[in-house]
Amino acid sequence: MAEQNFVDYVKIMFRSGKGGAGSSHFYRGPAMPKGGPDGGDGGHGGHIILKADPQEWTLLSLRYRKHIFATDGQGGRGGLKTGSDGETIIVPVPLGTVAKDAETGEILLEITEAGEEKILLPGGRGGKGNTFFKTSTNQAPTYAQPGEPGVEKWIILELKVLADVGLVGFPNAGKSTLLSAVSAARPKIGDYAFTTLTPNLGIVEARPGNTFVMADIPGIIEGAHEGRGLGHRFLRHIERNSILLFLIPADTSRNITEEYEILLNELYEFNPDLLDKPRLLAISKCDLIDKDLEKMLRETLPDGVPAIFISAVTQQNIQNLKDLLWKKLNEG
Repeated sequence: MAEQNFVDYVKIMFRSGKGGAGSSHFYRGPAMPKGGPDGGDGGHGGHIILKADPQEWTLLSLRYRKHIFATDGQGGRGGLKTGSDGETIIVPVPLGTVAKDAETGEILLEITEAGEEKILLPGGRGGKGNTFFKTSTNQAPTYAQPGEPGVEKWIILELKVLADVGLVGFPNAGKSTLLSAVSAARPKIGDYAFTTLTPNLGIVEARPGNTFVMADIPGIIEGAHEGRGLGHRFLRHIERNSILLFLIPADTSRNITEEYEILLNELYEFNPDLLDKPRLLAISKCDLIDKDLEKMLRETLPDGVPAIFISAVTQQNIQNLKDLLWKKLNEG
């Protein structure tokens, strides 16, 4: 997916429709010059609804839409005629979309299931016509309700990529190379930091019929939780991954535990709940080291996390890694 086409953040002014006013009307006819109340109710204002669309992968379609307004309900009329409802606007969004109040940062809703629809902003209710207020003691009410106002808000839509496995590591750790080796995805690959500027998704077939989705997340640097590097732009994508696969390159690492702890700390500072996710550790680029260096690195492996030495170039332990991930995804 071209980087310029991957949009994971938009800010839009949304406005739902206001309800139509109820009618204060009395029947008048040749045989009944002073008939009773017959004012109809006002129509409801249109809602703003977000709907999951599996065909949407980014927020690109909303990039240049700064205002999205539903229409107002129409006022009621005499003859007990209810006003027309305002048009509801349905906004298609990709799975993993989060809607936030731009002023307070409050999460309003999240879209996580295919076909899911949620009301982002409700339209105002239509007012009751004077017929509604007729009673035995008040046969000719002149009062009718106004319609409720709509809701107007600046709202931020953010996309958090949904994937079974998220690749976590420093820039140039070999994440994109691994994704291209285990799936049909073809992310940009280069020997420099921040080759990957947007998440890439690939479907991995562990064994025939056993598939899962892997996400290549842009690389972490120290201070990412404070916004350094690509900061929060990529950390939020990790929140939606079922398993975190940490990658540390064998050719540049001297102490795997130290680098692993730095990565863990960045995740913890951003969102402590991320450390509750299942984790695996892969030591990448093992084709670039000899057996003596590999033996030395094994002595620096962290405790409490399964680790495997791999090479995406030579396919060393790649099948074993896929089997481990599949097993982890299907535990319990």
